[in-house]
Amino acid sequence: MTQILIIEDNPINRDVLGRRLERRGFSIRFAEDGPSGIEAARDLMPDLILMDIGLGEMDGWEATRRIKAMEETASIPIIALTASAFESDRQKSFAAGCCDFDTKPVDLPRLLGKIELALA
Repeated sequence: MTQILIIEDNPINRDVLGRRLERRGFSIRFAEDGPSGIEAARDLMPDLILMDIGLGEMDGWEATRRIKAMEETASIPIIALTASAFESDRQKSFAAGCCDFDTKPVDLPRLLGKIELALA
């Protein structure tokens, strides 16, 4: 079963997205902030990470850079999720190491397509 790590600080967003993806057959794990997300990526070695950009003290871009800097987690695809649709945020996400970018609220069919591409 494909395991997805959702790094998201908002408990409602975690719950809603997690349940929607579980219904699609994914195994879901969660982290609430950048540091715990980095640790979870290393410990769980998920197939894919959905990274909220607007995390607390350590934003999702920094967490992504740190995950990509570790040899054991560098190959895990990361999709940035953010409420901001600015092109600059998209560019910063790719520069940090994300393989894709999507906006919130999540359009599930669109996100599922991006997940499929990232896992291919």
